Amino acid sequence: MEYRLHRVRAEDWQHGRAIRLQMLRDTPAAYLETFEEALAHPESEWQFRATRSAGPGNIGVAAVDGSGAWVGTMSGFLPESGKAKLVSVWLHPDHRGRGAGVAALMLDAVIRWARDEEKAKQLVLLVHEDNRRAIAFYERAGFSYTGRTEPYPLDESKQELEMELPLEQH
Repeated sequence: MEYRLHRVRAEDWQHGRAIRLQMLRDTPAAYLETFEEALAHPESEWQFRATRSAGPGNIGVAAVDGSGAWVGTMSGFLPESGKAKLVSVWLHPDHRGRGAGVAALMLDAVIRWARDEEKAKQLVLLVHEDNRRAIAFYERAGFSYTGRTEPYPLDESKQELEMELPLEQH
């Protein structure tokens, strides 16, 4: 199947809402809000999120299949100078796997944005300790553990692990 990347724009808020709800149903432990919380957000929150993704120091990309459906998403922002953070990563189960290459396609776009547009030296992320599939993907992409952890906000008995990718080599 052919996929194309779409850079999220402010007017994409309805697509953003729909895919976020899919993300939260599919992999609830990977995100910092519950499905119920997201479902209760007013339209203005979804409009704000899409506008923010399209704004300076931010990127949102969506993987779009041949039918025009959004099947995956990744976002990034700059928490500080020289450092970009990867967030809101998700791919529909029917489009996962190394053979499809969709996650790598989206990650490449975020890496290019961070390195070339924002001049960041590193890309960091937090991943839930139990999300083995995501951890394996990030390791294959060249990320390594920093040793830093944070309690997972929705269940503080669990940890989020920080991983980083130096961007000079990419």
